[in-house]
Amino acid sequence: MHAIREQPVARLVDVLLERRILVCVGSGGVGKTTTAASLALAAARRGKRTLVLTIDPARRLANSLGLDSLGHQVQQVDPVLVRRGAPSDKGELWAMMLDQKQAFDEIVARHAKDPEAVKRILANPVYAQISGSLSGAQEYAAMAKLHDFDRTGGWDLIVVDTPPTANALDFLDAPNKLSEAIDSPAIEWFRKLQGQGGSRWSFVGKTGAYVLKRLAKFVGSKFIDDLGVFFTEFNDILGGFRQRAEETFSLLRQPRVGFVLVASPEPMAVREALAFHERLTTAGMPFVGFVVNKVYLARPIPGASGAAAVEAALAAHPAVAKLELSGTTRTMAAQALLAAHTEIETLAIADRRAIEKLKVAGGATGLLVEVPLQRDDVHDVDRLVALERFLLGEPA
Repeated sequence: MHAIREQPVARLVDVLLERRILVCVGSGGVGKTTTAASLALAAARRGKRTLVLTIDPARRLANSLGLDSLGHQVQQVDPVLVRRGAPSDKGELWAMMLDQKQAFDEIVARHAKDPEAVKRILANPVYAQISGSLSGAQEYAAMAKLHDFDRTGGWDLIVVDTPPTANALDFLDAPNKLSEAIDSPAIEWFRKLQGQGGSRWSFVGKTGAYVLKRLAKFVGSKFIDDLGVFFTEFNDILGGFRQRAEETFSLLRQPRVGFVLVASPEPMAVREALAFHERLTTAGMPFVGFVVNKVYLARPIPGASGAAAVEAALAAHPAVAKLELSGTTRTMAAQALLAAHTEIETLAIADRRAIEKLKVAGGATGLLVEVPLQRDDVHDVDRLVALERFLLGEPA
């Protein structure tokens, strides 16, 4: 295992070589999945046995890595693609798309008291609904899977692409939300109800019996029974769920873990990243830095006027300058180019102001990596490799 540097790292490549887990967090549409894939690929190209775990419902990661599809089973990316032109010929890249239901089933199987209890829980229709829709279930399942992969010790680096949520804070809150939902007073009432046999109606009192009868009229008495059975059985494994949540939360605080906050210069994305950074700091979790995608770069044309402005604008675009244009057409082309440059300059200034807020928040110890707005979508291994120039601060 590599030792973790105590001093601030200078580049993201140092993080890839030293950490064991990278968690990429950000709101939807900021390029988080692409960033996670590119970082995982970069680590593999430098000799690491790397796993990228995604729970992005867009499922674009498979295509970017040259895979037909991704599922709950770990798949290896073609080593030829990974090692082509790479600094090392020993690295491996594996990928997995988490299936929330399967991950939840695995947790149940691990913590239930016996095989028959597992069968009863998995066959219960209430479980089928809860495991797929309960608040925090997806995030909890992802963290549990990360914990499992980390315990095997089979990976040099695990890169986690977290869910694209409207509020990234949900990711850390998921274990507590899940436990609170399962431990709610209403559910405890059903637990007490179960096992009362024929006397259950009297057990809950007149008001409770009335509520149950009215509820059964709409959903059926069998559903009420299923609900009671499920929460009684599930109560036996809830301790295991809590333990896993505590262990995972502890894991995420270790120095071999790093959080990469992915954003764009858009105001909402910046606010989200700042809020999550504050939460990480409060929780004592290892913040690595910000990756800001889709940045407009300032490309000013030297100040000039009249004929000089025309020539300067054309010179900034050699492909246009080579065209044989008449005087009037040439001037109109230059004016259009100047207008476009002015607009880009305005956007670049706005981006710079937004990025400065992230820079101030990250302080002297936080990295801040800028990735310019790309002309084409990143949808294959070659384009992921090309992003290394910006993400890792290395020559193209």
